[in-house]
Amino acid sequence: MAVCGGSGSFLLKEAIQAGADLFVTADFKYHQFFDAEGKIIIADIGHYESEQFTSEIFAEILNEKFPNFAILLSNLSTNPVKYFC
Repeated sequence: MAVCGGSGSFLLKEAIQAGADLFVTADFKYHQFFDAEGKIIIADIGHYESEQFTSEIFAEILNEKFPNFAILLSNLSTNPVKYFC
């Protein structure tokens, strides 16, 4: 399995060469999916969605490595995509 947060479509060739069965990333264009046919499964999960938990992960790592370091996470959502039901 290959994973790239954000826009990782440019890494498709490398994911295939690495022998991954699945590539989880975002921002593939329609015709790029044809480059994967029979070689790898692409899971295009959305740019924001692939990065939304990154700040919490980094904060946890920094807190473990530097317990006296003050961490402040933003509450601002930068996702320009709005979903309507």
